[in-house]
Amino acid sequence: MRLITIAGPPSSGKTSVLIKSAILLREKKLQVGIVKFDCLSTFDNEEYEKNGFACKVGLAGALCPDHYFVTNIEDCVAWGKENKFDYLICESAGLCNRCSPHIREFLSVCVIDNLSGINTPAKIGPMLKFADVVVITKGDIVSQAEREVFYFKVRQSNPQAAILSVNGISGQGIANFSEFLLQAKEVENLYGTRLRFSVPMSVCSYCLGEKRIGKDFQHGNIKKMQI
Repeated sequence: MRLITIAGPPSSGKTSVLIKSAILLREKKLQVGIVKFDCLSTFDNEEYEKNGFACKVGLAGALCPDHYFVTNIEDCVAWGKENKFDYLICESAGLCNRCSPHIREFLSVCVIDNLSGINTPAKIGPMLKFADVVVITKGDIVSQAEREVFYFKVRQSNPQAAILSVNGISGQGIANFSEFLLQAKEVENLYGTRLRFSVPMSVCSYCLGEKRIGKDFQHGNIKKMQI
């Protein structure tokens, strides 16, 4: 089974790109399973299941989505192997732009859209900077000049990645993207493997449920502004 992680800001087009790619893989007689990680709610699983793909949903709730991902991804791989999938694709929304859901040695993808603003790539952390492939969506809505500037900004943030333009609605560019999926590495298990970057860190009184404001109630890993 081949493991792929896909991450990106909310509403960037991850699900549309993933469905189109999974359909292309299925046409090659490959079985695809999908795991959707999110915070409070998601309806993407309905889209996956409507298109005939097995899907598991994980909602982090009050927990950091990255910590939730790391503590559950090993079980997701076991589920995928148990169901004899050829591909297990894990989708995670980069809600704080500091997310780090990519695993060393396994294909990692970041989906980002042209409408997010030309400075957005510089604001996104490990999920963009450490991705193997960056998929840029919604290019049909902006001008050629805007597409070129946005591409340049993405290249500045991640000089090593392959950068592709994909239309998640029409499917244009999906064939090129699927070539990278076909080269993904197989996974036996994830025990002992490492993330490409550390997850967001904070162990403080607010992590443990504190709601009161004031320095007397702030304990643990606290970071203060220089004012």
